Amino acid sequence: MNILAVMAHPDDAEFQCAGALILMKKQGHKVGIVNINNGSCGTTELKPGEIVAIRGREARRAAELIGAEYYCVGTPDLESVFDNDHRRKVCEIVRHFAADVLITPHPADYMSDHEVASLLARDATFTAALPNYPTHAPKAAPRLGHIPHLYYCLPIEGLNHFGDKLIPTFVVDISSALGKKAEMLRCHASQREWLMKQHGMDEYVGFMEREAKRLGALAGFACGEGFIQHLGHAYPRNNVLAEFLPAKPVTKSERK
Repeated sequence: MNILAVMAHPDDAEFQCAGALILMKKQGHKVGIVNINNGSCGTTELKPGEIVAIRGREARRAAELIGAEYYCVGTPDLESVFDNDHRRKVCEIVRHFAADVLITPHPADYMSDHEVASLLARDATFTAALPNYPTHAPKAAPRLGHIPHLYYCLPIEGLNHFGDKLIPTFVVDISSALGKKAEMLRCHASQREWLMKQHGMDEYVGFMEREAKRLGALAGFACGEGFIQHLGHAYPRNNVLAEFLPAKPVTKSERK
């Protein structure tokens, strides 16, 4: 299985789905991380080119910790749009990676970059399998022979952009992967420093760990990551992540 996380910014995967990636990689599956945005606004002091270089190194280092492939589309922060240029770039990455599974932000996440990343990932699951959709890449990868499985992460704090609580349909037990997930997150040192100055918050890893405990509690795990599977027309309906990973559905009674 080839599992590709298509996220907005460097460190988004580490917060929301790195536990699942770590567990899949340990089983011998191929994993990758895509960032649509380059992290250009993640600083209060440096120029865009400086912080972009730093965040790129941090993201690659985090991916290398688990043997994941890393890609960056390179769009500046807060400049993501759903247009044909972005569609072709993301589709080419999905084809090149030969993705069987895509993981991406929730469509109603709290900020626009996350929402556009989600839309681009969903779109790519369709376009990557279409023989007449060109990406115009110099050495274009072959189209996929199938529509990949598509999963949405839970937004930070489990709230959509209206502040409504979102409950996952299933939770993956990442208790054994939490230490490595924290190690990946610590690679993003520039964001710890930025959050301290911008928000007065010095709990970068602590916040992630509390989120993992909150989501794990929904399914009786010590730590978890929550997901919602995209089950629209033409998409595969079997929950392939739950077939490979320790996971438990969140029942209606547990959602209350």
